Amino acid sequence: MKSMTGYGRCHIEEDGREMTVEVKSVNHRFLDISYRLSRALSFLDDAVRKGVGARLARGHVDVFVSYANHRQDAKEVRVDTALALAYQKAVGELSAALGRDSDLPLSDYTRLPDVLTVQEKEEDQQSVRNLFERALAGALDGLVTMREQEGERMREDILEKIGNIEHIRERVAERAPLVVAEYRDKLHQRIAALTEGEIDEARLITEVAIFADRAAIDEELVRLLSHTAAIRATAELKEPVGRKLDFLVQELNREVNTIGSKASDTTIAQAVVEAKGEIEKLREQVQNVE
Repeated sequence: MKSMTGYGRCHIEEDGREMTVEVKSVNHRFLDISYRLSRALSFLDDAVRKGVGARLARGHVDVFVSYANHRQDAKEVRVDTALALAYQKAVGELSAALGRDSDLPLSDYTRLPDVLTVQEKEEDQQSVRNLFERALAGALDGLVTMREQEGERMREDILEKIGNIEHIRERVAERAPLVVAEYRDKLHQRIAALTEGEIDEARLITEVAIFADRAAIDEELVRLLSHTAAIRATAELKEPVGRKLDFLVQELNREVNTIGSKASDTTIAQAVVEAKGEIEKLREQVQNVE
């Protein structure tokens, strides 16, 4: 079991190149990947999605990429010869108009706007891709480890709450048969008080049978036990289980609601309230599971 919340970072320096990848994830119903690449790294778009998609199943994932190239061949200086000649011609015309010497030192030309420009050389995309994929894998390793650690704590908490629900179910199962017997005794006493001891046993049996049928919760108790067992089994799986757990928790809630609507007993009603409280905590926790 894994949480959907985590963080990982990886920094690699190699052959004059420096790559840093940070990955952060939070809860989301599906896998939602958010990232922004510089224009120079736009060719890594598919690598981001494939790399994250291969490791994560759910969650909103933010990917931050920082890259620097410190190699000596990373940049080049370009000379705009045509622009330099245009400057030379313009200076010559100005010198003639002013009657002054037009000879300029070469160093002055290099300081004129846009004669010399520094530009980034085209990257070796395969080398950068390999570096990025390794940095992304390292960052995802850290994120997945954090999600697994948090997921283990969540698993223990979920199993504790399931244990509480199972204990409440046992109390209800023990109480349920007594409800019909108590109803029969109370009904018997009321009829006896109203009829001065003359009781129609057939009518009494019929009324008790109707009540027993209306208040029967055996099926709900069986399904409740089945759902808690399914949650225990699901919590041990090595695959994403969040959606399945969410469904099972909804089924738990359905059965408990049905028990609450059928039970005409204060003790069972109190147990239902307790169970619904545990289920609500369970529901909140399951929303964090991948």
